[in-house]
Amino acid sequence: MAQNITIKLGDRPYSLIATSPEQEQLIRKAAEEVNRRIKVYQDRTPEKPMLELMSFAALNICMANLNYQDTFRSLSSEEKRLTKELESYLENIDKNSR
Repeated sequence: MAQNITIKLGDRPYSLIATSPEQEQLIRKAAEEVNRRIKVYQDRTPEKPMLELMSFAALNICMANLNYQDTFRSLSSEEKRLTKELESYLENIDKNSR
């Protein structure tokens, strides 16, 4: 069931619609992470305007996401390689046991 929720990003409230309790939880956790990163930049450079702080937080989050995607691709490739190696090993065991 869709639900109107309000989150705060930086110093501004935003009204959103969450289509499920799980999505609401995800939105709220994401907002917390954005605000945490904004705070880090705000503590380092208090003279910067909020828009700039939000932009740096967004860039930082996007870079982390891209890094996670690269890591996932690498692990997925390694998993496929190991699966093939294991299948080959098991085939050889099966052939040698006959």
